[in-house]
Amino acid sequence: MSARESYRTTGFVLRALSYGESDLIITFYSSELGKFKGIAKGAKRSKKRFANVFEPFSLTNIIYTRKSRDMLAFIESCEIIDHYDAVRRDLEKTLIASYFIDLTDHFSPEGKRNEKIFELLQTFLALLCTQKASDAMVRFFEMRLLKAAGFEPSLDQCIICKTPVTNGNAYYFHAQEGGIKCAGCAEPQRHDQSISAGTVRTLLLGKEMDTDKIKLIALSDSLALESRNVLVGFISHILSREVKSLKVMEQVRKLCL
Repeated sequence: MSARESYRTTGFVLRALSYGESDLIITFYSSELGKFKGIAKGAKRSKKRFANVFEPFSLTNIIYTRKSRDMLAFIESCEIIDHYDAVRRDLEKTLIASYFIDLTDHFSPEGKRNEKIFELLQTFLALLCTQKASDAMVRFFEMRLLKAAGFEPSLDQCIICKTPVTNGNAYYFHAQEGGIKCAGCAEPQRHDQSISAGTVRTLLLGKEMDTDKIKLIALSDSLALESRNVLVGFISHILSREVKSLKVMEQVRKLCL
């Protein structure tokens, strides 16, 4: 790549980090480049050039230069395409959007293009603007992100005997093996997570259903808890860490929402 030639891409702002007195290092998720980082010189001092463009989950048009793919991009300009104002005006939606962005960051190796993840993020942020925030929306985003990133859990049948999920039967989710086992195969230990056939079917439905219909899905308290424990536990196992934004979201919900 030429040091002087400018390039354009569209990307979501994942995070911004202060660098020196006046610069910012921005992590973007682009439809063309995947996750990449760029430095915005003087961004903390600029009142016009980079005004309010580096807020998390903003969708932006980026003009940049870069000598090679393994080097920081130099951000020449960045303009807002969508600021998702309807999300930012609502505390719960803002917390959910921040979680979506955090998950995208964690599951995206730098420089690896994945258009499905970009489209997923764009679709669900648009949903947040028009639909009521819900546990179903969060869980279905997790399911679809896991699939797009290559970590889809096996939920349609027992991973040992291959018997399809049947209503009324008991199942256990094994994070280390990435799927469910029926009661006959499970030999459940203290750390294994029980999951009902109803929860399994709901998660499978949410993985494929038309996103416009997500608003029609209302999770019961027990189903919401089961699905949360299974997916959050699986995500934590894959990442070997908790996702901080999820913890913040759930703490704020308890206090304020």
